[in-house]
Amino acid sequence: MSRYTGPKFKLSRRLGISLAGNGKDLKRAFPPGQHGPNSRRKISGYGLQLMEKQKLRHMYGMSEKQFHNLYVKATKMKGIAGENFMVLLESRLDNLVYRLGFANSRAGARQLVAHGHITVNGKKVDIASYAVSLGDVIGLRERSRGMKSVKEAIEGRVHLPAYLEFNDQAVEGKYVRLPERSELSQEIDEKQIVEFYSR
Repeated sequence: MSRYTGPKFKLSRRLGISLAGNGKDLKRAFPPGQHGPNSRRKISGYGLQLMEKQKLRHMYGMSEKQFHNLYVKATKMKGIAGENFMVLLESRLDNLVYRLGFANSRAGARQLVAHGHITVNGKKVDIASYAVSLGDVIGLRERSRGMKSVKEAIEGRVHLPAYLEFNDQAVEGKYVRLPERSELSQEIDEKQIVEFYSR
């Protein structure tokens, strides 16, 4: 299954979570469609597990194959599989570009990476799924620093996570430590995702 490219607001309403992260896609707090406001369907245990998996997958904009492969990698690491999985997702290059404020959305960050605007430790990296290591410095190529969309995104950044440092003069950020579970999305129950893949 390829990456979802359909209407994002409709998907956000169906899953009951703001995929854009700004809440604008949840102005109507019920699923889309004719029966959305009056839907009283009881969701099964499997349905809840599937919904949690879909929430997280669409939040990071990944295909099912990418998502599952990363989960398998997380299960082979020491510690709690669900938390390891969340940390691996957060360590993707496109996500950290978004967290640093170079783009207003993960989709925008993925486009910046794919078009060759982003560097890691001074070298161009155009793979959105690139796993950033601790201590890596993420920056913009010299010719990309004047882009209007990037300047507006940086100026409009509301929050910089504590596991990142940002140098305003050099226009670059550093991945200083792994995020803690409390710093990641509280709308996701990763235990349900572990159960879904453990069936």
